[in-house]
Amino acid sequence: MNKTERQFAITLELQRNNKMLRAEDLAAQFETSVRTIYRDMQALSEVGVPVFGAPGQGYALMDGYFLPPVTFTAEEAVTLLLGTDFISQRLDNKYSDVVEQVQRKIEAVLPEGVREESTRIRETMKVIHAGEPQIDEKVKSYLSQVRQAILERRKIRMTYLKKIAETDGTRMSIREVDPYGLTLVQGNWTLIGRCDTRKDIRHFRLSRMTELFVLESHYVMPLEFHLSNYRPQDKRNQRITVRANVEIADKIAETGHFYIEAIEKKDDSLLVTYRVHDPEELVPYILGWAGDVEVIEPQSLCERIQEEATRILKRYLPI
Repeated sequence: MNKTERQFAITLELQRNNKMLRAEDLAAQFETSVRTIYRDMQALSEVGVPVFGAPGQGYALMDGYFLPPVTFTAEEAVTLLLGTDFISQRLDNKYSDVVEQVQRKIEAVLPEGVREESTRIRETMKVIHAGEPQIDEKVKSYLSQVRQAILERRKIRMTYLKKIAETDGTRMSIREVDPYGLTLVQGNWTLIGRCDTRKDIRHFRLSRMTELFVLESHYVMPLEFHLSNYRPQDKRNQRITVRANVEIADKIAETGHFYIEAIEKKDDSLLVTYRVHDPEELVPYILGWAGDVEVIEPQSLCERIQEEATRILKRYLPI
């Protein structure tokens, strides 16, 4: 950081701590020399910042001095601080590395009473991602590259592992894409962009990319595309009906909620209707529920489950 940024950061640090800080500690924190800290303190005093020092103890701000003139309630402060926790876990390293600095700046502008109250509230909450995979370093790297490609309007080429295989069993494909935007959907970063192969907008999970290259060629962002109001076309036009034991109603609600169109109670069972893009999307769920669920229609999905059940049985039958 330059001199102006450092001096402003020092002021915020003095305000945040509300106690004497030694020049040696400030020099270590801001990666500079003690002599530079002395000069910074002199410069701050000359522009009217009420810094005072005590030999052998350090520097502090006079009581009642707050910079900048921004106030938050304890609840507002907690919202911001929890948001930084989320960012540290979900964005690439360029942003997660500055989270601690952002938290320090937020805490610095809080009056002591609000800071103590926000700390007390924050200690009762924690940002976690139960049931979701943590973003690994590969995905963070891809996130950084794609984000930069979007800013520079550069095309990308990737090797992509599709969720559902083609008719020949192939899942791997190479795509060139104009990257339009990134969204976080159910814990997974997804790229929205125009695929050269499909000649249309497609969605690509970063976790399914095995190789990624930012190309030298550029693209033009369509004037009509705005990520904030973009809504993907609903292509879930295939209906599936299953009968399930009421005992697993909670499991059905938790794992397949974004597919469910209707749930109807029938005596001692549930009749669940799904609307999907491809029946294969539901196969892992149905197999996971085992004997607690039965596919009613379509017949093709019944046969698909029978096929998988037979394969499983063969693996465990004694030879």
